[in-house]
Amino acid sequence: MAKDSNGNVLNDGDSVTVIKDLKVKGTSATLKRGTLVKNIRLTDNEDEIECNADKIKGLVLKTCFLKKV
Repeated sequence: MAKDSNGNVLNDGDSVTVIKDLKVKGTSATLKRGTLVKNIRLTDNEDEIECNADKIKGLVLKTCFLKKV
């Protein structure tokens, strides 16, 4: 069961915000604090989710840096 930084349960299709500036490996882009990420997908690893943010597709984020909206 995937949970965000506050312990709220995450489900497929939820929207989350980033709670810390994150550098994206392989690009020069940075996800800024407060960035809204919509329509997340859960993975087999409960500490990670898949999503598309801004112009970055196929992003995998750790749930400890996310807050459910």
